[in-house]
Amino acid sequence: MSQVTCDLTISLDGFVAGPNQSLADPLGEGGELLHRWQFEEPESNAAEREGILAAGAYIMGRNMFAGPGAWDEGWRGWWGEDPPYHAPVFVLTHHAREPLEMQGGTTFNFVTDGIESALAQARKAAGSKDVAIAGGAQTVREYLSAGLIDELRLHISPILLGAGERLLDGVANLKLEPTEVSGTRLVTHVRYRVIR
Repeated sequence: MSQVTCDLTISLDGFVAGPNQSLADPLGEGGELLHRWQFEEPESNAAEREGILAAGAYIMGRNMFAGPGAWDEGWRGWWGEDPPYHAPVFVLTHHAREPLEMQGGTTFNFVTDGIESALAQARKAAGSKDVAIAGGAQTVREYLSAGLIDELRLHISPILLGAGERLLDGVANLKLEPTEVSGTRLVTHVRYRVIR
């Protein structure tokens, strides 16, 4: 049976983005450093990178798709014309918009009626494959708080951001069981089963 998974890179002090996020700096000050492991050690982290992109559908928050601030109807995402997902992506938003088809099989679908609706649509689109909660932090917190994530995969970068968007703020009664740990000099990968 398919699962709902979530892969996020976090700092040692629990942040998934640094302070002062903006359109020019979507991961905030220092946030780009979190992801060095994906680009500087791609071979050593190949399995984890492949796992991030193995889902049959994705869910993300509106800020992950378009950043903070006013909604720009012409915005097509941060990833260029061929986003890495190559599957349907369901974007949580309060602003209706027609689906946005991109190259490589990625279609951004905009969901205005909540996290459960987005998950139902993503499950249908994914078929037998997993559904991945792609981020950002607020979206992941909502799904964790609702008990809707089966597996949390944290990629812990050995840096301190000091401020920004913290992953687990406000999430109560979360019980995790580590099932796998690996890593390199730039990251520690911890796979957790969410216990209900």
